[in-house]
Amino acid sequence: MKPVSRQLRALAQVGRALFCLSGAYLVLGGVPGAVSQEKAAPAQQQPTKMAGDAGKKASADTGKKAAADTGKKATDSVQVRTPEQLDAMVAPIALYPDELLAQTLVASTYPLEIVQLQQWLAKNPGLKDKALADSVAKQPWDPSIQSMAPLPDLVKRLGDDIQWTTELGNAFLAQQADVMSAVQRMRKKAKDKGTLETNEQQKVATQVVEKKEVIVIQPQNPEVIYVPSYSPAVVYGPPVYPYPPIYYPYYPP
Repeated sequence: MKPVSRQLRALAQVGRALFCLSGAYLVLGGVPGAVSQEKAAPAQQQPTKMAGDAGKKASADTGKKAAADTGKKATDSVQVRTPEQLDAMVAPIALYPDELLAQTLVASTYPLEIVQLQQWLAKNPGLKDKALADSVAKQPWDPSIQSMAPLPDLVKRLGDDIQWTTELGNAFLAQQADVMSAVQRMRKKAKDKGTLETNEQQKVATQVVEKKEVIVIQPQNPEVIYVPSYSPAVVYGPPVYPYPPIYYPYYPP
C-alpha cells in the first residue's frame, strides 16, 4: 500500500485513460474489441499475367488461397490456453484492485518496456514525486508503462519474472475475454475460501453485469495505490494446473 502524490496520480491517470473503458469494462464482465498492438498482415498477392476470364478466375483463386494460408498461419502462431492454464496464469494478480489489474494486464503486453523501466528506475533511485513524473513522461514508452513508475515493487515483480509477464501479455492479447473470465473464477475461489474480503485496504463487492455476477475490488482510499501481496496456494488452494514458478512474497497461512 503506497500513498502517491498528485503529480504521480495524474501520470497514472494518463495511462489508465487509454484503457479504462476497455479494461474496466472487461473486469466487470463485458468484452469490447480486443486489444492489439499489431496490424494483421495483408494477404500477399501473387502477380500473374493471364488473359480474359480465365486469368481473372485464376487470379481470384490465387488470392483466396493466399488469404487462407495467411489466416491459417496466424491462427497456428497463437497458443490457445485452456481455462485451467489461464486460471493459474492470472492467479498472482487476480486479486489486484480492478484499476490496477487492468493497468497491469495492459503493461504486460509491453514486456521489453517493463524491463527498460525497471533498469531506468534502478539508475534513477533519487527521483520522487513530481521529478519522477516529469522524467518518466519524457521516456518513449507506452503510457501504461510510464504509469507504473510509482510502483517499483510491482515493476520489479513483472521484470524479474519476464517470461511469465510475456506469456500473460500474449494471452491477454489473444484471449482477452478468456483472461478476464479466469480472473473472475479465481476471485470466486478466494471469496469462497474466505481469503478475499473487504478490509481496511479494499472493498470487495458482487455486482450483476449483463446478467452475470462479477466480483469487483476497489481500494478503500482512492488516494492510495494498494498492491496486494499473497501466495496463490494460500488464497486459492491447490491448483488444477501449476501456478507460475515465480517468486511470491511471504504470506502467512
